[in-house]
Amino acid sequence: MLTNRGESGGQEVGKSVVSSRETGKISLHSGTNTAPNAEIVGTPQRALWAATAGFFLGFAAVALYGPAAHQLHMRLQLSEFALGVLVAVPQLTGSLLRIPMGAWADRVGGRTPMLALLVASMVGMAGVGLALQHMGASSRHMYPLILALGCLSGFGVATFAVGIPQVAYWSPKGRQGQVLGLYGGLGTAAPSLATVFLPYVVATLGLANAYFAWLGVLVLGTVGYAVSARDAPYFQLRNRGSDEDLCRRRAAAAGEELFPMGQAGQGLRDAVHSKAVWGLVLLYFVSFGGYLSLTTWLPTFWDEYHHLDARRAGLLVGLGFTLLSALMRAVGGYLSHHWGGERTAALSYVCALGGAILLTTPTGMASHIVGQTFVAIGFGVASAAVFQLVPSYMPSAVGGATGLVGGLGAFGGFVLPPLLGFIADSFGKKGYTGAFGIYGILAVLAAFTALWLEHNAHHQRDHVPQMAQSLASHSGSR
Repeated sequence: MLTNRGESGGQEVGKSVVSSRETGKISLHSGTNTAPNAEIVGTPQRALWAATAGFFLGFAAVALYGPAAHQLHMRLQLSEFALGVLVAVPQLTGSLLRIPMGAWADRVGGRTPMLALLVASMVGMAGVGLALQHMGASSRHMYPLILALGCLSGFGVATFAVGIPQVAYWSPKGRQGQVLGLYGGLGTAAPSLATVFLPYVVATLGLANAYFAWLGVLVLGTVGYAVSARDAPYFQLRNRGSDEDLCRRRAAAAGEELFPMGQAGQGLRDAVHSKAVWGLVLLYFVSFGGYLSLTTWLPTFWDEYHHLDARRAGLLVGLGFTLLSALMRAVGGYLSHHWGGERTAALSYVCALGGAILLTTPTGMASHIVGQTFVAIGFGVASAAVFQLVPSYMPSAVGGATGLVGGLGAFGGFVLPPLLGFIADSFGKKGYTGAFGIYGILAVLAAFTALWLEHNAHHQRDHVPQMAQSLASHSGSR
């Protein structure tokens, strides 16, 4: 949970702050009560890039499932529904783990939870690779094992919930929308790279060796993260045994503006009781849950409906959907900073609605490409807008709110693929296009929810000055 900088933050008598951009260290000097090892290691920029790399690596652990769906479909002899469950299971564990992981990051900082999640996802990837090595042409009996290993690989998806507070604690409040948009945009680029390059790697190395190659990248990246990542100043000072109040004052002097309240789970409890947070959960369920589900489902759609080979489908989905949507998160952070997150989100869902309508019409490949593009833009911008709003609605519970919004919102990545598969099984070829109508309905619901949040936000802002004036008058009368 985060609290704003105290009144004395950075103003303690006899204290000076020396910052070095070259070394990435901040030295604190105080005339009295000097804590041991008071040097702060790291900078906001370093924290942003380290957290982004951690999220990218964690997402990469599950990014192979969508592009590999076609081969798993054949080898395991799955129905469309069973395939939808398989590619969605990593999203289930990753989504649910975001909730406790966000609360844990509020307690200990982001670095330790991030490393724990990356190691767990590596174990899952290694297991999938070994299973694929022993998988024959018909290996239906291995379906439960692949499901279980997919659950373990999905731990990497939860890295998002610890990266958000890690970046937010380091960053000034005025830059939250921009840095979080950049974090989300670059971090979610992992599925696009997997979708584009995996078909070529599989053709060269085979599916099992492609997993091991990707695992090698994940191992090296995790080592790099462990070396470079540092928690925000408050956590560094507290881990050295400094007094709580002293930690806050010295972290504020080093530039930190948001702080955890210190009680494990309190931020999550506060978030649960906020109506606005539940509105953000719905928005993120549609935008990011929709993004995750389409990342795994679109390769199947282009293969089964338009009969594209794996490489062409991979390029179309990787560049035209996953990478485009990821990059639009950076744009969404900028737009939210200038237009407001609620308004940006509402317009983005209208864009996604237009794309969903095009995808539901059985007109042809060109209109479906345009529809996919509109959905990618809408969902990418909307996802950034949501997390620009989290620190503004819950400035004292960013970690808890991030876990709740990110966890339950990303749950859409698990719920929607089996539903799409069920519709395709039930209605045949028409079901592949008709299933996109689900996204149209969700986009309408999300757009109205964003407008409701904007209305409530204006209402609260109009009443805050009146409340402050009333409290001032009451204080003066005493």
